[in-house]
Amino acid sequence: MAAAPAEHLTEDLARLAGLHGVATSYRPAPDRTVQVPASAVTAALAALGVDASGPDAVRAALAAREDELRARLLPPVVVRWAGAEPPAALTGLPAGTALRVVTEEGEDREGTEGLPPGVHRLTATAPDGRTGEAYLVVAPDRLPAPPGRSYGLLVQLYSLLSHRSWGMGDLADLAELAGWAGRTAGAGFVQVNPLHAAVPGAPTDPSPYRPSSRRFPDPVHLRVEDVPEFAYAGDRERLSGLLERAGRLRAAVLDKGALIDRDAVWELKREALEAVLAVPLAPGRQAAYDAFRAAHGQALVDHATWYALAEVHGPDWHRWPDGLRDPRSAATARARSALAGRVEFHTRLAWLTDGQLRAAQRAAREAGMSVGIVHDLAVGVHPDGADAWAQQDVFAAGMSVGAPPDAFNARGQDWGLPPWRPDRLAATGYAPYRELLRALFRYAGALRIDHVMGLFRLWWVPEGSPPTEGTYVHYDADAMLAVLALEADRAGAVVIGEDLGTVEPGVREALQRRGVLGTSVLWFERDWEGDGRPLPPERWRADCLATATTHDLPPTAARLTGDHVELRDRLGLLTRPAAEEKAGATADAAEWLALLGSLGLLDLTAAGPPGSDEEEEIRAVHRFLLRTPARMIGVWLPDGVGDRRPQNLPGTWDEYPNWRLPLADREGRPVPLEELLASPRLRGLLDVLGKDRAPGG
Repeated sequence: MAAAPAEHLTEDLARLAGLHGVATSYRPAPDRTVQVPASAVTAALAALGVDASGPDAVRAALAAREDELRARLLPPVVVRWAGAEPPAALTGLPAGTALRVVTEEGEDREGTEGLPPGVHRLTATAPDGRTGEAYLVVAPDRLPAPPGRSYGLLVQLYSLLSHRSWGMGDLADLAELAGWAGRTAGAGFVQVNPLHAAVPGAPTDPSPYRPSSRRFPDPVHLRVEDVPEFAYAGDRERLSGLLERAGRLRAAVLDKGALIDRDAVWELKREALEAVLAVPLAPGRQAAYDAFRAAHGQALVDHATWYALAEVHGPDWHRWPDGLRDPRSAATARARSALAGRVEFHTRLAWLTDGQLRAAQRAAREAGMSVGIVHDLAVGVHPDGADAWAQQDVFAAGMSVGAPPDAFNARGQDWGLPPWRPDRLAATGYAPYRELLRALFRYAGALRIDHVMGLFRLWWVPEGSPPTEGTYVHYDADAMLAVLALEADRAGAVVIGEDLGTVEPGVREALQRRGVLGTSVLWFERDWEGDGRPLPPERWRADCLATATTHDLPPTAARLTGDHVELRDRLGLLTRPAAEEKAGATADAAEWLALLGSLGLLDLTAAGPPGSDEEEEIRAVHRFLLRTPARMIGVWLPDGVGDRRPQNLPGTWDEYPNWRLPLADREGRPVPLEELLASPRLRGLLDVLGKDRAPGG
């Protein structure tokens, strides 16, 4: 349906939208304001349960909302930061209002002073007899800071194959990398891609940023032989056959250059795990398993139920029989009982994966890493997956998260991820968000939050509309940050926000004030408000993870040589003539190398064009990162072996093997973990960062 012209957005509709946090305009640049279509505003309000289908409906909804706000004593959630003055929601109450709090532990207290950190229940009773209830989030003033300055490795785990993995990198490979990097290279962390549970299928969506569930990890990352019950599983001949097939799958990637076949890997592991999980648990293991089930409760039951039902009815719950589309229906309860064995299987898989994730973090810390494993939280989930099914009440129906048009994408973006409803999150005291963070912090030394600006607002695109015809919907950023601070503090974990691209004014400042580190990538760090030249190291921010590149960008060698332009040209992705693009890329690299030379980080006296001595130039780039005040410095692991291929090329689907490439050298030859850790080139790069530094940072 075509969008209504912006001028049809009436004053009443604009007021109604504002009262529900729906934007009627946005500013892609300080000097430019864009009005959003009335249809996008109306659709966003409908997804929030507000009827704005016509002038009469808008007036009625506006009157109802204004009456509601006038009558209520408290908003759904009140935030109290440690050491700060009481919030306006409390100081603005009528004189004589009595406040009572029931803490997380069930203690009944009068007033809000001296409360422990937590999410408590607050009741206000005004002198006129009105009452109000709210969740009271008492949070530490700041999130934990990194323990000193450290550097670490950034890697897509699936790409990190060893001679023991089954065709893609696994959690034992991660533990090995962390143990080596901490003990011999002085690294303080290893950052990986999201390890969330994927939507099963043929083929499975390989993107780790569109998972079935963010709450539970994907068992495809298990090292099957490290499951204790593996040693006692029957039918050894069958397991030996599976190990042989796994070896052939691994050899196809490492020796023959095949792409990583996640579906084939999972098929082998699933068959092996069927045999392994038939072994009864020893008493101590059973107790640990029971504790895990109790800790995760209904969420774990829902997760395992969805996967069991998906085996029977397919991975899109919208196409299931009517009764099964509701996780709380009698039909679903009957199906869960009938599929009890499969539900148990998927429950055990979640437990086993959690255990190996925690083992990897222990290995990292025991190796001297100050942070350990940095996990990645995707911005959303697949609309057909487990979380969307189990949490339908908190997702906005008919909406998808994306991005408005900008300088890099004139058509905007639609990521195909249903957004959380801010009103429903608040009504639950942010329970889904709290539980998600708590689950991830079980095994994370730090958490990277993809598109951290989503804590403040998200671009909602109505189903069937192009992303140009969406609008921003705002979230209670104070509450989102308070819950994040609370859970991170309880875990003693650092948080890194991916804040690249267009960021609303004040967002970076708010994140910095609460101790959320930002993300700074070398090629983007220029004096954009001045002469546009590369930003000198002393002008970089300190509260950030500083890197040369990311998984969505070209490796440094490709950036220096211009190979990334040639790749995009071959795929028809350039927006300018190839010669013009290549000239711009060459000039960009030359400008950065000139700065490195002027700082004494690179000898330019005998230098040729950019990329002529790529190993030394890459080392110089990382010497530059050391000159910045950044608290954390990340090394893209492919830069250590000269890989020129991005792991993901935005704007492509079938044209490029996104998320399926093994780590490789400059010729594209896959490099197994064992060879990687013996690489003189990698060691030379890490020596730049680890020289004269104690292990772990």
